[in-house]
Amino acid sequence: MMILVNVFAIVAAGFYFFRKVSAYAFMGSSFLWFTLMVSFWYVLPGIIYRKSATFKDRLKVSFEDQHMFIENERGSRSWPWKAFSTMIESPYFFHLYFDSRSFFIIPKEAFEPGQISEARRILREKINTGVN
Repeated sequence: MMILVNVFAIVAAGFYFFRKVSAYAFMGSSFLWFTLMVSFWYVLPGIIYRKSATFKDRLKVSFEDQHMFIENERGSRSWPWKAFSTMIESPYFFHLYFDSRSFFIIPKEAFEPGQISEARRILREKINTGVN
């Protein structure tokens, strides 16, 4: 959906540049683009995160040679490194994919500030980063 919204914005800018649409139409489409992007980036995630108890948990993550452990107040879980197919890093999360449709998100808040670079190194070493 976000790709389509951005393609729409580029096409609208192209039409405006080649004078196929008026400035009002371009401004209207730009306003729609801005509104959709703000809702995708801030409004929808805020609504989802506020409702879910999962995103309120404080996680503790630890690594061993063969497994990764995650624990919170309610319990713990471990996964062998071979269970993960891909790892992608975003500004606030590590996305650990089991396959193309299922993944697990680890917030970077689960690590101490000085441990994030070490966690990044271990995750890149143990899991494919998805970058060719």
